[in-house]
Amino acid sequence: MNLPEPRNIGFGCMSLDPKSSDNIELLRSAVDKGITFFDTADLYDKGWNEEIVGKALSPFRKRVRIATKVGNEWNESGTDWRWNPSKEYILKTVDKSLERLQTDYIDLYQLHGGTLDDPIDETIEAFEILKEQGKILNYGISSIRPNVIEEWIKRSNMSSVMMQYSLLDRRPEEECLDMLNKSDISVITRGTLAKGMLIDKPAKEYLGYSEQEVKLMQKAVSKTKNSLSASIQYVNKHPAVESAIIGIRTMEQLDEVIKSQSVTIPSEMLTELSEVLKPNMYEKHR
Repeated sequence: MNLPEPRNIGFGCMSLDPKSSDNIELLRSAVDKGITFFDTADLYDKGWNEEIVGKALSPFRKRVRIATKVGNEWNESGTDWRWNPSKEYILKTVDKSLERLQTDYIDLYQLHGGTLDDPIDETIEAFEILKEQGKILNYGISSIRPNVIEEWIKRSNMSSVMMQYSLLDRRPEEECLDMLNKSDISVITRGTLAKGMLIDKPAKEYLGYSEQEVKLMQKAVSKTKNSLSASIQYVNKHPAVESAIIGIRTMEQLDEVIKSQSVTIPSEMLTELSEVLKPNMYEKHR
């Protein structure tokens, strides 16, 4: 996939506040400032998220890449959802996403999860049909499970995998990043700022790291003089990674993200950050 500039940043639309009246202005300002990749999902806010993204970006459709996700089906009362990766559901629900997004094609359609118990070949068949129909240009999965990712590599022609990856979650380094790079499949990162703890949120236990260990990483990142730049550039330095999704909620946050991209963190400093803590590893999802 040809993913976006500046510096491979994607706009994480899940962070948008449904109560805010500034979302359209925020999304359009992101386009004006050079962000062209936007990630949403039909699950977010029961479709509202897709709707606001579609409304904001429709005038710029040829300039942007829109990614959305499928697989979680709300019940009739809207109180809960169930996992549904079936061919029938995917082929049916894509039209609702297209309508909400005000477009006739989706740049990247992602399975919003996945397990080995899924009808994987059936799900892949649905995506391939949608590609033939021109309703989607690329497809992939959003998963942190190495065993699931490996099966999809073997069976599909997927373009990308979205996975959680940061200085405080280096599990993808264990095998997934190299495996995907070898297969020429792009990685899109989420959780790049570790719930904000790498920039401004208080430290707490996180994915096997103690609060004290998180504080050690916070201190090390702060020494770079730009924690946001360092956090983003750390994940982007792996050749498999093509885009880091950053949740943006306000104009101030957007400006900070854009400003951070004018700062280059020396490679030796990024290497030093990788040596602060022992990398965590997958204990489940194999």
